[in-house]
Amino acid sequence: MSMQPKPWPEVPAETARVARKAFRKGALAIRARDELGSWYGDEAFAAAYGPRGRPGISPAQLAMVTVLQFTEDLTDRQAADAVRGRLDWKYCLGLALEDEGFDFSVLSEFRARLVAGGLELRLLDVLLARLKGLGLVKAGGRQRTDSTHVLARIRGVNQLEMTGEAVRAALEALAAAAPGWLAGVIGASWQQVYGQRIADIRLPASASGRTALAVQYGKDGYHLLEQVHAAGTPAWLAELPAVEALRVIWVQQYYRVIDEHGEQVVRREASKHGLPPGRTRIVSPYDLDARYSEKHGKSWLGYKVHLTETCSEAAGDDPVTGCPPAPNLITGAATTCASVPDAAMTAAIHDMLDAVGLLPGEHAVDAGYTSADLLLGARAQGITLLGPLLANVSPQARTGGYATDAFTIDWDHQQVTCPQGATSATWKPCSQRGTEAIVVRFTAASCRACPAKDRCTSSARSGSHLSLRPREVHQAVAAARATQTTSHWKARYNIRAGVEGTIRQATHVTGIRTARYLGLPKTRLEHNAAAAAINLIRLDAWWTGTPLDRTRTTHLQRLDLTIAA
Repeated sequence: MSMQPKPWPEVPAETARVARKAFRKGALAIRARDELGSWYGDEAFAAAYGPRGRPGISPAQLAMVTVLQFTEDLTDRQAADAVRGRLDWKYCLGLALEDEGFDFSVLSEFRARLVAGGLELRLLDVLLARLKGLGLVKAGGRQRTDSTHVLARIRGVNQLEMTGEAVRAALEALAAAAPGWLAGVIGASWQQVYGQRIADIRLPASASGRTALAVQYGKDGYHLLEQVHAAGTPAWLAELPAVEALRVIWVQQYYRVIDEHGEQVVRREASKHGLPPGRTRIVSPYDLDARYSEKHGKSWLGYKVHLTETCSEAAGDDPVTGCPPAPNLITGAATTCASVPDAAMTAAIHDMLDAVGLLPGEHAVDAGYTSADLLLGARAQGITLLGPLLANVSPQARTGGYATDAFTIDWDHQQVTCPQGATSATWKPCSQRGTEAIVVRFTAASCRACPAKDRCTSSARSGSHLSLRPREVHQAVAAARATQTTSHWKARYNIRAGVEGTIRQATHVTGIRTARYLGLPKTRLEHNAAAAAINLIRLDAWWTGTPLDRTRTTHLQRLDLTIAA
């Protein structure tokens, strides 16, 4: 299928007349078309289409439908029905009243093309470019970021169920792709074991029975992989996603040994053999990107999304409408596996914002996004990273002893003086787990006779030692920790709390708490479409003067009562 760029269609006169009459107060889709015009163009999606083939539906219109779909958390079928039957959507898309729309499967094909073309971020980026041209977003302002967990579109299973389901998934893929070949390498008993989902089978209750079944799954998986990679087998069978998933899962879950009884299949157990860390361990044969993670006592399987938005001062709100002079808009939606820590995304988020020309001047984040190196890295890009640095957690700091800040450091002469007046003996730059550091040591003789030795070190034979970061890093950390205790810093940092409302809006309005699609690329596309939808919702509230902090008002609160003195 090819794409032949066409100009965005004007709204037919009859569509405009009927829509205006039906929606006298307007609607989000109508106002979006009137205020933003045609912010999507076919040329923006050219990388997703080939140069030849039958012309398809306008990708710009499909992009518009996708964003409108997330403003109301609609399914593909519901969105396709809205294109056919809703006047406000026809107005936004520039369709005639009698336009029949398209089949709902077109939306799935469109998403697949975007992912194949590496355009997962395009839906949000193009909208931001339009808003930037209108002056609604710009670089150098204040922005804030926070993350939330996203459940993968998979069923949580235990280790035994996952291995059995991995074999069944590979068999299903091979049965569809090469039924004749598969019939020659398995027997009728395989249909009885793997003919239905493992979750629908009553598994053995005893430990010995479950162990025996796990070994049988392992043997079957190895047999299938050997047959797929055997000489004479079509090479493309090994490239099937389900077969590749089986191979990776078997590397993580099983191994084979040879003893006096021959070759034995052994299932890995966490208590005996150890399992891969959570950042690499596959949790489902159907979604190889989903990972296990735990935060604040809550565990989940899936992903994590980091939402970044502009944030204006509350003092600038309009006294009548309660709306800010410009709405807070989402400028970035970064999706990762659940096991990726927040700190690993700080620099990546800055790079994403820089790519769209919206690098903030001040970036408010929580402690999970900050570190000494990230503070300096952001400063090098002209960003003030507004977030609390973690406190010193050394044993001395926890027990009230002499922490690093109690020592006097002479950087020019590379010498440290302890609180009792002793000077260091050695100053040695080194690398600690890939991080530049300086190890400072005091002599055992000077520490042994010190009356405050217990507050400094617990070593009985050696002297005290300190691990310092390079001068620039050390001084930046000291200044940041001192600043974040002031009332001015705390008042400035209060603005970060507003991002919690954005997280709630994203999960409750657009439905991104549970991923709609399988795999990280499609989930990333979903989150960027949802971010674009939230921007439309906020713009619509801003255009109509609707306050963002709408709350319920009881009948009693509406009464105009005067409190007696």
